[in-house]
Amino acid sequence: MSEDIMAITPLGSGQEVGRSCHLLTFRGTTLLLDCGIHPGYDGMAGLPFFDRVDPESVDVLLITHFHLDHAASLPYFTERTGFKGRIFMTHPTKAVIRLLLGDYIRLMTMKKGADVSPDDVLYTEAELQACVDKIELIDYHQTIDLNLPSGLKFHALNAGHVLGAAMFFIEIGGRSVLYTGDYSMEEDRHLMAAELPKYHASPDVLIVEATYGVQVHASRAEREARFTGTIERIITGGGRCLIPVFALGRAQELLLILDEYWQEHPHLQSIPIYYASKMASRALRVYQTYSNMMNARIRSQMDLGNPFSFRHIRNLKSIDVNNFDDRGPSVVFASPGMLQSGVSRQLFDRWAT
Repeated sequence: MSEDIMAITPLGSGQEVGRSCHLLTFRGTTLLLDCGIHPGYDGMAGLPFFDRVDPESVDVLLITHFHLDHAASLPYFTERTGFKGRIFMTHPTKAVIRLLLGDYIRLMTMKKGADVSPDDVLYTEAELQACVDKIELIDYHQTIDLNLPSGLKFHALNAGHVLGAAMFFIEIGGRSVLYTGDYSMEEDRHLMAAELPKYHASPDVLIVEATYGVQVHASRAEREARFTGTIERIITGGGRCLIPVFALGRAQELLLILDEYWQEHPHLQSIPIYYASKMASRALRVYQTYSNMMNARIRSQMDLGNPFSFRHIRNLKSIDVNNFDDRGPSVVFASPGMLQSGVSRQLFDRWAT
């Protein structure tokens, strides 16, 4: 019988980077794993291929982390299709998704201006809030059993990568699946490394992010030295350094690295570092709230002060690119990370022409 065959269908991110979304059907139960958007396309063109699924048949939707390529289609799917299932993600993921997707709506509206068409508006602010209100929370190592005939149950494991990122160990119909979005097996300045399932045999099926699957990365120390060394070389030569980042996530790790480097190198402290993001202060509050989910280094520092209250980095809630004083050397972190629009794209165009 067809229901005895586990069917896994990529609705996005199959041989491409972006719009992670995977349909899993087995023993009469249907799961959707992540619900991202393609950063290279606008509007409906950036959605996963939802025409390949009956939204009403989806029982559970699991979101691994808050990045747009894994979560930005969620409000469209929950509010503009017939989806009536349940949605699960970790506490920090829910908190950040509300911020990031609100900013995503604003950026898309700004980008299109008066020329915005109905197809470009995937969801409204009200629809985003309605979606967020439907999200259920899961803690790491908490098992959710939905009492379905297939015996579906799942729990979340820490995936590293960004605050709140999870991989899901899914048990269904007597089989097991481990699903990951992005993950990191190496501890960094504020996050623990991804964990492996400890109490189970190897999963029957592994669905894993493979963007860098054929590469061998340099050690963290080597990468950090190359990062800081490149920046120092640029600015001591009188240049300006643009670092496109997503407002939350890896940006906080890079800010920690550079703030520490500036502290250790007084000759650089006259050169400004800017973090150009409307969400800078809100991001700081989220990271304070969930510091207990970070590594031991950050938790111990929180007892003495806030490690995300940077000494050498200035937050810019807004930036007028045309009037920005960029005559001297500087370092600017600006979103979005893909350079497709917003301040990072505007600065790139200004400085590269």
